[in-house]
Amino acid sequence: MIIPIYLFLFIELIVVTIGDIKFRKIRNLWVIFNLIIAVSLFISFPSMYVLSIESFQFSIAFFVVGFLLFLLKIMGGGDSKFLASFFLLVPLKKQEMFFYYILMFTIIIGVFFLLKNIVQNWKRIISALKNSDLQEVKNCFGTKFAYAPVILLAWVYLGVDTFL
Repeated sequence: MIIPIYLFLFIELIVVTIGDIKFRKIRNLWVIFNLIIAVSLFISFPSMYVLSIESFQFSIAFFVVGFLLFLLKIMGGGDSKFLASFFLLVPLKKQEMFFYYILMFTIIIGVFFLLKNIVQNWKRIISALKNSDLQEVKNCFGTKFAYAPVILLAWVYLGVDTFL
């Protein structure tokens, strides 16, 4: 992976992460931006950005799975569209490792928030379970978390793994 491309995408992820944390939304403008950048990368660096079905497999998977997670109200629509478009910017040889890091940080951050909510709402959860009030148990765990920071952490980790 070329360092200027990595740094460019790192800066994009910082901006997207700030917006996602601040407004709880990733604008479709970022998806369009990523698609434009992807076309130019596929043209400019054909050895790193190979035009093949393998280059699109993670993007397609994240789009489909993300849509299902959106319907289940687990993940935001902007998160899944952004992640699908961002995978087009990841060189083919790094996509599998990037996926692994996203999965790893999703689990780590998800477990952190799960444990945090259990500790903060322990008495409410116990009371709701005693009353068989599953809706109240669900309410103790709040809403979905901003996902752009997870993508950013995975990207940083990929950079550390690649360049150090």
